[in-house]
Amino acid sequence: MQIPKRKSENNGQGNYDPHITSQRADEMRKELERLIKISRPRASNEVAEHAKLGDFSENAAYQMAKGKLRSINNRILILQDKLNNAIIIECVPSNCLQLGSQVTVEVNGQRKIYTILGSQETNPQQGIISHLSPIGKALLGHKINDEVEIEINGQNLKYKIIKIE
Repeated sequence: MQIPKRKSENNGQGNYDPHITSQRADEMRKELERLIKISRPRASNEVAEHAKLGDFSENAAYQMAKGKLRSINNRILILQDKLNNAIIIECVPSNCLQLGSQVTVEVNGQRKIYTILGSQETNPQQGIISHLSPIGKALLGHKINDEVEIEINGQNLKYKIIKIE
């Protein structure tokens, strides 16, 4: 028998991908610092102020302040965990497509540019795809002029690698 986990035990991370760029790591460090130095002390003071009003069971403002403090503390723990386990993507010049590479491909006569990063930083509208996506997985390890056949939505497409940066 499997015991169900509480929502808080999952931290909403699922299959967590630790690959991030140094820029994303810096953003996470800044957010962590802001939460620790500004948001948490402010929320703690708010809890203390509402606690002075007495009866905790019917003090809605106190309950809300405690909830806010809990969510800040949870976010701090998540950020610390992500930063402690982060694998920084190094952009090393190479003729072989790897994590952190920007690749120009030709598919159906159209050129497309993709940057292959970790799943935390994907933005398909800007051409930033995960190394775990079907396209990212298929392209990794290939070289310029390689043709890679990728099945997307039941359709096989040939991607020709034009340029790797």
